Amino acid sequence: MQDSLFQDQTGFRPLAARMRPVTLQDYVGQAHLVGPGKPLRRAVEQGQLHSMILWGPPGVGKTTFAQLLANLSNLSFETLSAVLSGVKEIRAVVERARNRKQSEGRDTLLFVDEVHRFNKSQQDAFLPHIEDGTFIFVGATTENPSFELNSALLSRTRVYVLKNLEDKDVLRLLERALESDQGFGGRLLVPEDVLELMASASGGDARRALNILEVAGDLAEPDEQGRDCITSEQLEQVMQTSLRRFDKGGDVFYDQISALHKSVRGSDPDGSLYWMCRMLDGGCDPLYVARRLVRIASEDIGNADPRALQLSMDAWDAQERLGSPEGELALAQAVTYLALAPKSNAVYKAFNQCMADVRQDPDYEVPVHLRNAPTKLLKSMGHGESYRYAHDEPEAFAAGESYLPEAIHNRRYYEPVTRGLEIKLAEKRDRLDDRNSRSPRKRYS
Repeated sequence: MQDSLFQDQTGFRPLAARMRPVTLQDYVGQAHLVGPGKPLRRAVEQGQLHSMILWGPPGVGKTTFAQLLANLSNLSFETLSAVLSGVKEIRAVVERARNRKQSEGRDTLLFVDEVHRFNKSQQDAFLPHIEDGTFIFVGATTENPSFELNSALLSRTRVYVLKNLEDKDVLRLLERALESDQGFGGRLLVPEDVLELMASASGGDARRALNILEVAGDLAEPDEQGRDCITSEQLEQVMQTSLRRFDKGGDVFYDQISALHKSVRGSDPDGSLYWMCRMLDGGCDPLYVARRLVRIASEDIGNADPRALQLSMDAWDAQERLGSPEGELALAQAVTYLALAPKSNAVYKAFNQCMADVRQDPDYEVPVHLRNAPTKLLKSMGHGESYRYAHDEPEAFAAGESYLPEAIHNRRYYEPVTRGLEIKLAEKRDRLDDRNSRSPRKRYS
């Protein structure tokens, strides 16, 4: 059984393992899936269990839920970890499930943790056994199944999204652990405000919340009545040695990057600073944040305020030179400036459109008047002929000249917006366009 993974040779079982629910009523959170009347709950209650993928961040109860499904449906529970198992282990569990079905008439629920870590051939190995009912397949993943799992496996399962627990759910779980005989059996006193801090510090991760409670319980000291009590000071000691959860390779990581980028784009300095701090606090490399800020400065601000790019580069340089925490203050300065800077994606749009055209258009030749002519031969071929040196023209502008291939000489890419410095750039563009339209020396009609 899965609990053996949490048990050492002395028989010790962590609090998180001891508090696994045995009924749906005991299961905390995920009301959108297992609340009264919800489809998945009805399937369990009606004995119509099906193969599924449970997708969600760490600590939301994927393993617990799979075990609960097996218990409620009177199924044998088998587990594989994609990190530790291969084709050999898959064949062995298939054989056990098949023998159990034939000899005992009992079905099996196979729980595969981190299923996205199996390669395509390993994932394919499950398909015939899901189809013929050798076992009910339940895969757990922290990654987006659409990107990480084979379409053949997805077509034979249903995907359920598990969410981070809300603080009230975690609080309920902690209170149950304090009172339950499987937990502290009422022997430990935790003031309500301290319990709320634990719930908040867990970040919606039930396992982490219970681990914090368990470690803090080891530090508890008797109060005036002789009852073991956890104070805010003791909780602070625990939190100083507890690392914040930050999924550097998974969807949580990319969701936080997305939140940071969109907060800057939305001109919200508070949201921008918050998501940057969440990433840094969780262990994200500050230099990665610096690179993202440089990207944002060009993509979402551009020429509306060119200082944004320079400030971002300066913050990156400060981080490299000073390290933490001094460098991180420079990142904070940059991210709040970027958030309040005027926004323009004109350069971003122009670059993307131009790159798309270059990839799909013919390889137009460089116009002869723009070609270099370092030799007599090239000059005799007309290279550089009739080129107009802009500095010899009024206001250093050769009105009517063209610098694109003739076939696309009217094409426009960069369109300044009416925000920030680009207001001035747009006005200048209009003036130059007017001079080009009135010039008697137009390169192309």
